[in-house]
Amino acid sequence: QVQLVESGGGLVQAGGSVRLSCAASRTIFFDDVVSWYRQPPGKQREFVASVAGSGKTNVTMSVKGRFSISRDIVKSIVYLQMNSLKPEDTAVYYCNARWLENNGDVDEDWGQGIQVTVSS
Repeated sequence: QVQLVESGGGLVQAGGSVRLSCAASRTIFFDDVVSWYRQPPGKQREFVASVAGSGKTNVTMSVKGRFSISRDIVKSIVYLQMNSLKPEDTAVYYCNARWLENNGDVDEDWGQGIQVTVSS
């Protein structure tokens, strides 16, 4: 099982910025996809952003323009830069990885989650 270790969360004031990191214990190859999800209090987990090993990114509309995702292939780290934070961004943020194996199977791993709290 691949380990995904999240860091960078905490308490921030509205309007502030936070950068989350997700460190993977294996190389992120071209077709692998690492994503960030979040789960606000009392709500379901939702997709935030993803980046492939190729560099292709996808950011959900509700945070587009405020959040960005990037990856460091050498370090196998994926970052989620969150700017202009709002109280409604308060959630547990989870790192997710889908690995495309040589046989065509897709393996999936989740991080343990990290709390981000935005105060008003």
